[in-house]
Amino acid sequence: MDAYIYIQNGTFLKAKAFGASGECAGELVFNTSMTGYQEIASDPSYAGQFVVFTMPEIGIVGTNDDDNESAKIYASGVIMRNYNEFVSNYRAKKSLDEYFKEQGKFGIYGVDTRFLTKMLRDEGALMAFISTTDSDPESLKQKLKNAGRIEEINYVNIVSTNASYTHENAAWSVSEKRYKSLKSSGKKVAVIDYGVKRNILNELCEVGLEVSVYPHDVKAEILIQQFKNGQINGVFLSNGPGEPKNLVSEIDEIKKLINAKVPIFGICLGHQLLSNAFGYPTYKLKFGQHGANHPVLNLQTKSVEITTQNHNYNVPESIAEVAVITHRNLFDDTIEGVKYKDYPVFSVQHHPEASGGPNESKYIFRQFADML
Repeated sequence: MDAYIYIQNGTFLKAKAFGASGECAGELVFNTSMTGYQEIASDPSYAGQFVVFTMPEIGIVGTNDDDNESAKIYASGVIMRNYNEFVSNYRAKKSLDEYFKEQGKFGIYGVDTRFLTKMLRDEGALMAFISTTDSDPESLKQKLKNAGRIEEINYVNIVSTNASYTHENAAWSVSEKRYKSLKSSGKKVAVIDYGVKRNILNELCEVGLEVSVYPHDVKAEILIQQFKNGQINGVFLSNGPGEPKNLVSEIDEIKKLINAKVPIFGICLGHQLLSNAFGYPTYKLKFGQHGANHPVLNLQTKSVEITTQNHNYNVPESIAEVAVITHRNLFDDTIEGVKYKDYPVFSVQHHPEASGGPNESKYIFRQFADML
C-alpha cells in the first residue's frame, strides 16, 4: 500500500505500508534499539506514538507470541527504512505484516529515517498524521489538527487492565525455550498497572515475588489494608504512556501509600508519578530517550550500565531535596534513579527488565525483593 505522512511542521512524505490499512495520529519518537522490534511495538508505553526505528532493517526475525510485552499493539504505528518480508528465525511464527494485520495496525517503510531522526533531534517530538487512504496534504493537516495532542489524552485508561489478576511466569529460559515458573519467596507485591510490560512481571517473579496486578484506579485504602494485614509486602508502580501530571487521581492515591509507609518501587511512569506525588512536578524532554544503548552511571557503585529507555518525561533536579540521586544518564546527565530519604521508596527511569536486552540493571529487582 501507499502511505502518506503529514507532520505538524508542514513536512509531507509519501511511503509504503504493510499490515492493516487505515489512518491515525501520533507523536513521532525515534528509537535507537538494534533488536527487539516486536517488544517495542507491543510496549503499552508507546500508546499514541509512532516509533521511528533508526535500525534500517526491520522484520527479518518475524514475530512470536512469547515476545509480546502486552496482548495488543498500542503504538499508533512503526516507521522504518526497509521492511523485510522474508522471515529467518527458528522462533518465528508469523511475519511482522501478519502480526500487524491481526492487530489492525500498520507499519510504514521506504522512509529516510535518518532524515526523520535528525528532524526530531533538532525540533523535538512532533505530532504526525499517517494515512493509507488519504493522499491530500491539506486534508491530513486538518485531521492532525482535529486529533489533538498526545498530552491531552489519558492513554493509561486505555492500556491498564480492567480487572485484577495474578501473574506466575518468571524470566525466559533460553535452554528450556519457555518462561520459568515462579519459585515463591513468600513475599507478595501488588502491581499497579499503568501499562505494565509483561517482562517486568516476569522479573518480579524471577526474584521470588508473588505478583497480583491491579487496575490503575485501585484505591490506596485497599492496598494499605492488605499491607497492614500482611497480604502484601509492597507495591510496584509500573511503566505506562502519556503525560504523568495528567494522572491527578492516581498521584493522590500514591500519596496515601507513601504516607502509610508502604514499601514502593517504580519504573518509568511509576518513577515519574512518585516524583509528582512527593511534590516535584515532572517535565517533558525535547525528544525523549528511546533505545537499548543508553549508558547510565550507578552513583553508588560507580559502574556504568547499558540500559533500555523509553520515556519523554523526567524528574527535576530539585528532587534531591527529598531523595538521594542513585543513577544518572551519561548522554544528557538527567536523573535515572532516586531513593527517597525518609521512606521505603525508590524508583528508576530506565527499564531494568529490558527484553531483548541489555540485562545489566536486573539487579534492581533483587534490591526491591531484599527491601521487602
